[in-house]
Amino acid sequence: MNRRKFLRNAGLLGAGTVIAPYILPSGRLFAASGEQKAKHVLFVMFGGGVRQQESILQRYLEDSQPQADGTNPGNIMYNMFEGAPPTQKIIYGNNGVLPGDTPIPKILSTTLERMGTTFREVRAMQRGHYAGYVSMIQGQSALGQGLRQKPVFPTLFEYVRRHMGAPASKVWFIGENIGNSIPLLNYGLNPNYGIKYGANFFAPPVTFGNPGKNSFFGGNIYHPDEEMQYIYKMKYFLDNYYRNLGGVLDRLGNTEQEKFQIKKFMERMYQNSLAGDEVSCAIEVMREFKPTLTVMNFNAGVDSCHGNFTTYLKELHKSDHKVARLWQAIETIPEMAGQTALVICPEHGRNLNPNPVLDENDLRGFDHSDANTDRIFAQMVGPNIPANVSIGNESNPVGTNADCVLTIADILGIKNEVRNAGFVPGTQSFFDQM
Repeated sequence: MNRRKFLRNAGLLGAGTVIAPYILPSGRLFAASGEQKAKHVLFVMFGGGVRQQESILQRYLEDSQPQADGTNPGNIMYNMFEGAPPTQKIIYGNNGVLPGDTPIPKILSTTLERMGTTFREVRAMQRGHYAGYVSMIQGQSALGQGLRQKPVFPTLFEYVRRHMGAPASKVWFIGENIGNSIPLLNYGLNPNYGIKYGANFFAPPVTFGNPGKNSFFGGNIYHPDEEMQYIYKMKYFLDNYYRNLGGVLDRLGNTEQEKFQIKKFMERMYQNSLAGDEVSCAIEVMREFKPTLTVMNFNAGVDSCHGNFTTYLKELHKSDHKVARLWQAIETIPEMAGQTALVICPEHGRNLNPNPVLDENDLRGFDHSDANTDRIFAQMVGPNIPANVSIGNESNPVGTNADCVLTIADILGIKNEVRNAGFVPGTQSFFDQM
């Protein structure tokens, strides 16, 4: 094994004014300009299967549980949406930090709904988690796209790097975990794009949690002739961490200076007690690298809805808190404050009717296979995004989650380049649907 090459591979681990609320009529609010609306984008794939009824419709226990008595609606995502929280049967508190009957205090003084534009009814392109993420990250539905398969078409990361000339250290993907094929999303298989335009990837609970600390803590450099056992230990971790990536991380295109910056960043993060938290990690990545594009996925906790509706409510509440933390942090980074757009969209929703599984509170779970699963929302906040605007309703859905790619390209000024590449047929920027 070439010592320099091995160490190089290891180093790659890598408000608007508030106005009166209104529903826009049909027609367009913006014409395509090709100009940047914001210099930075944070894209939150609000995943895990977010049921429309408990999120933007604020029904809480109504419309979900047979024992609901008409007194249990309320908003458990009050950083994102306007609306009063539930007043009875409070079970959605942050378990493990606060008791279940103690909700997390609100962070944002003004909701994202009032700060930006909310698409109240959007359609999901797929009903599976990974397939949904692939649709969102490549801008189309690739039918037959399965787990452990990289996106067939170019990803948002590749479009930003190729058409904006963004260096590798300016494009980041922060995955909540390494399960469900999440690490595969950082680039696609199209030969005109590919890994040389891919994103740097961290899965903080693994990279900076115990698995990563046990292999990398202290940033040790091992001699290949005398300390092979430590090298093999690190190699095992890397192979497991990036088991689906085919050992090609050294081709992501980080310059030597970028690799050094990432290595020093990782060394600092191993000393940070919060580094294993994906939101804390994303915040530190933005502080350090001021990325043009940062993408995060939320998934594992919310997906508990299959068998534990109580945990699902808690995780949905917690995810709202995570988004608020991210936006609050962006406003404290001088190079990004006032210059960053936040785009939020789930990968799909949940069924209309429950399954037979009961949790500790006798609440039934929900799977994701029927037409209600196609119902989701989207939000945009940031410069040149209208404030306090609400678009669409159940009888008039607007857009799909595959439109996120052209929307973000529009924000960054490369919509025409992405559209002309020919891999996003049938999609539109949300700005063109206003």
